[in-house]
Amino acid sequence: LLYGPPGCGKTLMAQATAGEIEASFLSVGLHQILDMYIGESEQKLHGIFELARRSRPAVLFFDETDALAADRRDMRQSAGRTLVNQFLSELDGLQASNEGLLVLGATNAPWQLDGAFLRPGRFDRVIFVPPPDFGARVEIAKIHARGKPLTGFDAEEIAKRTEGFSGADLKAVFDRATEEALGEAMRKGGMVPVTGKMLVKAAKEVKPSTRKWFESAKNHALYANQGGIYDDILEYLGLKK
Repeated sequence: LLYGPPGCGKTLMAQATAGEIEASFLSVGLHQILDMYIGESEQKLHGIFELARRSRPAVLFFDETDALAADRRDMRQSAGRTLVNQFLSELDGLQASNEGLLVLGATNAPWQLDGAFLRPGRFDRVIFVPPPDFGARVEIAKIHARGKPLTGFDAEEIAKRTEGFSGADLKAVFDRATEEALGEAMRKGGMVPVTGKMLVKAAKEVKPSTRKWFESAKNHALYANQGGIYDDILEYLGLKK
């Protein structure tokens, strides 16, 4: 189970995992499972697992896992609990073997998952995916710079000014600077490159979206950290060594 702030590459890590082990990759979203008719959601979930089993070796990736695997104690309707039970049954391989199948999940709120999902044989490895560090931000900046008319671009300077930014936040920096260049080009009637100054300005205007997530995550890590499952958050925030 991959967890962390939104926009930090959990889905990309799942895709890369499939590529590294040369396996099929199946990505599942909520819209592919949830159905208004009773019993249909469970059938769809079973069908997805069967498709993954026929595609082995395969990586089966569930995005927004907390919505499919929510704590049953918080559910008022039995339909939601039935879907959770079906999910657990599929993970256990009670109806068919899961040999050769790697199931990955991603969530922004692991504390909302039913505790049964974190037992051995299910999502028994919980991995924190933090915002990109300095080196990663340098590489992300270089990727977003490809194919763009740039002048005065310094990837390390951008990385220094974007501490705590997610990958999505860094993309927003380049998008905002590009919009400024386009606006200037329209006024001048000719091509205007994206300058280093424009990027620095955009980095000041874009606020890291990860802050709100860490505010919430810190409370869970401090006061609902059974077994030290969220120690990585505390270490990242410098609250534990």
